[in-house]
Amino acid sequence: MITCIAVDDEPRALDVIEMHSAKISDLKMLGLFSDPFKARDFLKNNPVDVVFLDINMPGLSGLKLLDQLSVRPHVVFATAYSEYAVDSYEYEAADYLLKPIEFDRFAKAIQKVKKLMMLNEEEKSGILSKYLFLKDGFKQVKTCISEILYIQSNGNYLHVYTPSGRVNTRMTLNQIIDHLPSASFIRVHNSYVVNIEQIERIENNQIIISDSSIAIGPSYKEALQIIIGNNNQA
Repeated sequence: MITCIAVDDEPRALDVIEMHSAKISDLKMLGLFSDPFKARDFLKNNPVDVVFLDINMPGLSGLKLLDQLSVRPHVVFATAYSEYAVDSYEYEAADYLLKPIEFDRFAKAIQKVKKLMMLNEEEKSGILSKYLFLKDGFKQVKTCISEILYIQSNGNYLHVYTPSGRVNTRMTLNQIIDHLPSASFIRVHNSYVVNIEQIERIENNQIIISDSSIAIGPSYKEALQIIIGNNNQA
């Protein structure tokens, strides 16, 4: 069962979402909120799987509401203004619905949420331990962990480099490190994690991987030397 709430200052929009959700047997609506502050307080104390969220609301926008949550559910934005899609990009929404919302389009959004939930569960159980599914815009990019060359932090985003290109995802280095095998990946700089197996050479405090040179941070040199020494002994 997928639990959800809907947040919109327009009562008619809430009525439509409630009507659509009632047609999906495994979707359980826990609340309809026209007041975004009450919705925020509910979410802080009642975790749900997905929130249908308007963006342009008086007092507290949908985006600001998300900023105030320490744990975010999956989000399906629902708005009458397509220009807000750019502003919502970095919030990694499962989908973006334009009003008036037709049932078929609503059902497709639920399917996307189900797929994301399934991927999350499989990753937790270790089924996908050889791969990461990285959110890049509105796509989930299946990335083979062993093929990752290196990862660069850039503000709120990571650039994950592979032989086939670059994936841009909204994560921190600490978050992605939790999903990487510690025997193969090491942090070598405040902004870089490298795949040890992909290192071609090290010279002048630089790691060479493919055509890229990555600086080794002073505080990371010792740990890198230990890892390299252990690998040489093996």
